[in-house]
Amino acid sequence: MSALGITPSVRSRLPEVGTTIFSVMSTLAQRHGAVNLGQGFPDFGCDPRLLDAVNQAMRQGHNQYAPMAGVRALREGISEKITSLYGHHYDPEHEITVTAGATQAILTVVMAVVQPGDEVILLDPCFDSYAPNVALAGGVAVHVPLASGSFAPDFDRIAQALSPRTRLIVVNTPHNPSGTVWSATDMQRLTELLRSTQVLVIGDEVYEHMVYDGVQHQSIARWPELAARSFVVSSFGKTYHVTGWKVGYVAAPAALTAEFRKVHQFNVFAVNTPVQHGLANYLRDPQPHLELSAFYQRKRDLFVEGLHGTRLRPLPSAGTYFQCADFSAISDEDDRTFCERLTREIGVAAIPMSAFYPQPVQQGLIRFCFAKEEATLSLALERLRLL
Repeated sequence: MSALGITPSVRSRLPEVGTTIFSVMSTLAQRHGAVNLGQGFPDFGCDPRLLDAVNQAMRQGHNQYAPMAGVRALREGISEKITSLYGHHYDPEHEITVTAGATQAILTVVMAVVQPGDEVILLDPCFDSYAPNVALAGGVAVHVPLASGSFAPDFDRIAQALSPRTRLIVVNTPHNPSGTVWSATDMQRLTELLRSTQVLVIGDEVYEHMVYDGVQHQSIARWPELAARSFVVSSFGKTYHVTGWKVGYVAAPAALTAEFRKVHQFNVFAVNTPVQHGLANYLRDPQPHLELSAFYQRKRDLFVEGLHGTRLRPLPSAGTYFQCADFSAISDEDDRTFCERLTREIGVAAIPMSAFYPQPVQQGLIRFCFAKEEATLSLALERLRLL
């Protein structure tokens, strides 16, 4: 006991969780002056018109709390966008909620519908927030690996993982980290698999507007049976190059939205008001999100062409702004050690693929982010040719 009394101890809710690999690698990149292709954010600005719209909203006095569910004009714009793209209408009043980014949205879904002991199917590799979300809700994460090599869903394994205790499955397409995109056949198989169950679905679709080579994004909203049991999550931060604004949304049937909002109102309540008004104004023009796939495909193609001039082997990337590469021809190190050495000695930061698994799985793979200026990508490729 100190002179100030007993020092309270804390029993951790997440005892196995430390600092995320994204923060670790970004810090290492900064320390060594490396090109940061690790953490997934652009190094270029957004459309000045969007900045003007937010600035105008602030000057017009939209600076107090927004409605808990979100600014009505923005919810209406989201509804119109989803209807236009995917043919499914969500009622702006009762079925769309604006959130403080997609990560908050997914945590809120889990806290709203998962009871202690419920099982949640996660398809590995997956974004590193999913499993901690389940743990915080007292649920049990059931990890099902995606197909080796292709990272396609393995429906036989998903079927085997389903049980009377399964409450939720998380579907991420386009997929971070692999860049895989679910097909219409995949969605049909998921529909059939869940038809006789009470299982709910989170559709993590934050990269919905980054799909390449003429492939169509299969939003869960396209599939009526899935939409009826799903929370569809997206992100303005990803779409409009403003990840630091942390604004996203959830679209779900009214009964599911009602449960979602019960939690949302107490962990966020309201999201940045002038940004919502600015986004509502900007969303009236669909061209920025309709042109995004072509914009990022040019960056992907430039980066992949450059990788072919290195000893790294790029994997197919059909969506997202991530590119995975195989380094097994260069080194037999584990992927984290390789990434740390790549950052220190070569001056390029990447993310080890094992970070997306509950227990490290060594496949000789790393993930790059190509949401960067061409000059940034060219510098990174110049350095990677030294491997």
